Amino acid sequence: MPTDTEKAAFTKRLEFALRRSPESVQGATELALRFNLRHEGNAISPQTAHKWLTGRAIPTNDKLATIAKWLSVDQHWLHYGPAPSKSTAEIRDAAAKGAKKVSPELINLAVKIQELPPHRRYLVEELVEQLQQEIG
Repeated sequence: MPTDTEKAAFTKRLEFALRRSPESVQGATELALRFNLRHEGNAISPQTAHKWLTGRAIPTNDKLATIAKWLSVDQHWLHYGPAPSKSTAEIRDAAAKGAKKVSPELINLAVKIQELPPHRRYLVEELVEQLQQEIG
């Protein structure tokens, strides 16, 4: 069973994902309505959506999958948060072991990104993915 801290952290990630979504969602009733339009399973009530928004509950995996797909975020990130970051030494060691030469500037950039708070690091990762899609 999730702890209160885990529930509160989920709520922050959900709010973050909702804020960056192109469609505005105002409150639990609208969240429930928009969620129910997308979810193939049982509908949720506004009270359930309210629990998600107030840190009193975390959705089940099938509901997390619907939310993640709808808001274009990683399901694991939505549920658990970002994966633990690597230390500066681990980044440097990995770069040294790599087949390609990695410049000191690139290593410094990677270190700076890893030192960002998780929600900002997530934004950088999303930006890089979008830029890669434009190129590819």
